[in-house]
Amino acid sequence: MEHSRNAASMLVLALGLVTIPATASAGKTLDGVKQRGQVVCGVNTSAPGFSSTDSQGRWRGMDVDLCRAVAAAVLHDANKVRYVPLNSQQRFAALQSGEVDILSRNTTWSLTRDASLGIVFTGTINYFDGQGFMVPKKLNISSAKKLNGATVCVQSGTTSEKNVTEFFAANNVKYKSVVFDTAEAIQAAFFAGRCQAYTTDMSDLAGARTHASNPADYVVLPEVISKEPLGPAVRRGDDEWFQIVRWAFYATVEAEELGLTSANADKQRAESKDPAVQRMLGTGEDTGKLLGLDKDWTYRIVKQVGNYGESFEANMGPKTPMGLPRGVNNLWSKGGLLYAPPLR
Repeated sequence: MEHSRNAASMLVLALGLVTIPATASAGKTLDGVKQRGQVVCGVNTSAPGFSSTDSQGRWRGMDVDLCRAVAAAVLHDANKVRYVPLNSQQRFAALQSGEVDILSRNTTWSLTRDASLGIVFTGTINYFDGQGFMVPKKLNISSAKKLNGATVCVQSGTTSEKNVTEFFAANNVKYKSVVFDTAEAIQAAFFAGRCQAYTTDMSDLAGARTHASNPADYVVLPEVISKEPLGPAVRRGDDEWFQIVRWAFYATVEAEELGLTSANADKQRAESKDPAVQRMLGTGEDTGKLLGLDKDWTYRIVKQVGNYGESFEANMGPKTPMGLPRGVNNLWSKGGLLYAPPLR
């Protein structure tokens, strides 16, 4: 009987512990961000749609918006970000060393990178992509499998190098690679005719074509030869910062699912009776305390940055020079792959 009472007491205690709300403790990265008053974000040197500067020197793009969302959540101001342009060879070392707080640089999430570099991808994919090829239209090439003997421009330190080697080997196609360190160098070489084909992520090809003197002179071939899930990474070992970056992105997806935009955030905040909307806009359940943030962290993301769809349409969509459809980057409820775990 005594044993039974003790067992019952242990069970009650265990159940009680489950109901105690958890609160986040500040991690080293979060402390550093608050002390300096800036999120330091590693971005691409120039990747239209993801991260590039406009005519006034301001950074724009989907990767930039992710950094802005984190700054809005943590520092109450989406503009409190310092951008560090990094090429493909610099990016991981910059994150490992603490030079940047987030690597938000159209970077492919792979097992090798996630497990062996002292970094960790946050489990969020902000753009589903795949590798392809672009060629001058005048070559009349309709398939990458017809590039036998071609010179192919590719960027060093990227997944593109290995992917193209494996694709051509599998299809018995001989080629000569011409390797460059930066996207700018590749594009200059390709448009100058030093390479007959340029291979990289399909979104990068769309961005590169906007730099051509006549974009219509170039075509993207139909083959997509790889999976390139692009997303942010942080240093391994700081769980608090990992959670903040992850959920800041998911907040933009959840906002789109709920129909919340930067334009209607204040009206919805004042009028909505939907518990999910109230939670997102700071008038309902407080989720911020679980991340070491305040109650309005998601409201600021929606108000200052907007939802995922707003970012996509402003940077990638059909009305931009990129001219890309949502496709698989649409919400799950609209036939795409974007799906946010519940923010509750």
